Amino acid sequence: MIRKVYAQARVLAGELTQEEDRLLELLCSSACSGLKQKLREGLTPEDCKADFVAGASLYALAALSECGDDAQQVKLGDVTVQKSGKNTAATCLRSQADLIMAPYVKDRFLFVRA
Repeated sequence: MIRKVYAQARVLAGELTQEEDRLLELLCSSACSGLKQKLREGLTPEDCKADFVAGASLYALAALSECGDDAQQVKLGDVTVQKSGKNTAATCLRSQADLIMAPYVKDRFLFVRA
C-alpha cells in the first residue's frame, strides 16, 4: 500500500529534488502507519483502498509542505496553493485528506445530506 501512496503523492507533487523525493517516500510510509491506526475497528486499508491511498498521499504532501518553510507556494498538478501566514497549503491538503477519510476513521463525523 505504501508504494501506491508514494506513487500517487509523486504524481501530485510534481517536480521534486532528490532530497525532497526521499523525504516524501518516508512521509508516505509514516502517513500510512498513522492513518491505519486511525481506521475504525474492523476496517483495513484494503477495505477503503482508493480513499486510503488518496488520503495518505495528501497527508504526506501536507507534511512535506511543512518541511519546506521557505517555499511560498505548493503546486499540485494544475492547482497552486499560495502561503499566507501559517502554512495554508499544508492546512488545505490536510483538510482534504480529513474529508476523504472521515467515513473510515474513529472519532470523526460526517454530515450527509438526506
